[in-house]
Amino acid sequence: MATIRNIVLVHGGFVDGSGWQGVHEQLTAVGYQVHVVQNPALSLAGDVAATHQILDGLDGPAVLVGHSYGGAVITEAGNHPNVAALVYITAFAPDKGESVNTLIADPPPGAPVPPILPPQGGFLFLDRTKFADSFAADLPASQAAFLADSQVPWGMEALEGVISEPAWRAKPAWYLVATDDRMIPPSAQRAMAERTGATVSETPGSHAVYVSRPATVAAVITQAAEGRNGNA
Repeated sequence: MATIRNIVLVHGGFVDGSGWQGVHEQLTAVGYQVHVVQNPALSLAGDVAATHQILDGLDGPAVLVGHSYGGAVITEAGNHPNVAALVYITAFAPDKGESVNTLIADPPPGAPVPPILPPQGGFLFLDRTKFADSFAADLPASQAAFLADSQVPWGMEALEGVISEPAWRAKPAWYLVATDDRMIPPSAQRAMAERTGATVSETPGSHAVYVSRPATVAAVITQAAEGRNGNA
């Protein structure tokens, strides 16, 4: 597979695309064209459409990257003809007929329970007092507090969106497991990565590993762009 120059980054729930800044800097510094999708997180279909809008404008093939819920988005949006490879960053990787809701319905015994508050008008938030410990334990306290205070409402329809055809069945995938994640248990990450047939790397890091370890994340994306296996 020829080296790819386009990278498209898709964020997860409760946050926006600005968290990709460090990864963006790492990749653009070595010549990649990087695009950040500001998915509305209202519905899976809407977020797929937002991702397709970026993909439609590219001049060649791309690596499509998703963090957390963004993994569900890229699983559906990755069927776009401009997508050559998929990268999951501590992300959900649903199969056909699955949604984020089905993947979180039966957590492993003893797994941490994300501090998701009861829905408010069809949207979810994390308890801001527990945000740092669950989502961003390896970030400076001030940065984690800002993420908690600037949460993006996550629509219930996004969690309920069902995958019609998982792109990982037809396209190569890479997966970065964050071993200190308290939102998606590492065991669940490994299980999803295994069934996708992904090339798997592991790193210490919280759920916000894309913010705390941008060089590690960028290295996995580079592997995908270059079509090679190995550990980040």
